[in-house]
Amino acid sequence: MDFISAMIEKAKKKPMRIVFPEGDDERIVVAAAKAAELGIARPIVVGNAEEVNALAVKNKASLNGIAVVPTSDEKKISRYAAAYAEARQMKVAVAEKLVKKPLSFGCMMVKMGEADGMVGGVAHATASVIQSAALTVGYQQGLSTASSFFVMVVPEFAGEKDKIFIFADCAVNIAPTAQQLAETGIASGTNAKALLGIDPRIAFLSFSTKGSASHETVDKVLEAVRIARGINSHFAIDGELQGDAALAPGVAAKKAKESAVAGKANVLVFPDLNAGNICYKLVQYLAHAKAYGPILQGFAKPINDMSRGATVDDLVGVTAITVVQAQNG
Repeated sequence: MDFISAMIEKAKKKPMRIVFPEGDDERIVVAAAKAAELGIARPIVVGNAEEVNALAVKNKASLNGIAVVPTSDEKKISRYAAAYAEARQMKVAVAEKLVKKPLSFGCMMVKMGEADGMVGGVAHATASVIQSAALTVGYQQGLSTASSFFVMVVPEFAGEKDKIFIFADCAVNIAPTAQQLAETGIASGTNAKALLGIDPRIAFLSFSTKGSASHETVDKVLEAVRIARGINSHFAIDGELQGDAALAPGVAAKKAKESAVAGKANVLVFPDLNAGNICYKLVQYLAHAKAYGPILQGFAKPINDMSRGATVDDLVGVTAITVVQAQNG
């Protein structure tokens, strides 16, 4: 069973309420219908009821099991604006204008407990999705930043078939601080456990292993390791480690033999976006690995972003992932 199929099966066990804020896009309507039909979610589509129904008819999609909520719902807007204004310390009239925007509206549904997660981005930039979530849903306890990860499935690694790794951050933070790196590692470890059911062994990567080189970028990784251990002392965390020391037991035995992570890491935290983005694509193409993502993380409740070129199947897959995140939230 591949990763997405596994997520779909997990999602079916406890379908959660997932809001789709871009109900004027026919892909959203079709994907929501498919998610309801598969029994993986209880979809909420934000949009005008007549327009959503017209898109459903056009695409021969059933709206059974789908709630359609317009941003013109005055009772919801009033509640959302009051909550947003209080949290952001602004005038209610200003907050009202903001929460009427589809992304903010969907995020406020999650914030107010009327949805368990959100999937958006087919008509908005990633930065807009992240900003809306940060200003409404907020971050997980102990975290102050959003990041992303890819689930990488390598066909064969060290004699093991379909070896799974988490690569982070490969899509959001260009030049992360030590604090942001640390939080990326902790959020990635949390998702490794929640989504994949694996005990995370988190390696903070560098061009240096245990002091083999000296540079300010190495110092940043060391500081990130220290901060990460302070956030969650239960995870197996180590760094700075080179890629081979993180993954190859023989190399680890020489370079970092006292490490509980070296040689057996399954969560790889890259020092910046250059490294993360380049590496996941190299592994994807050179090792014929499957790359699932980017999946957002760090928020208090699951919020996921989609490419504006996303297909219906992409949306259904990320919906399943969002449901499983919510199940464990």
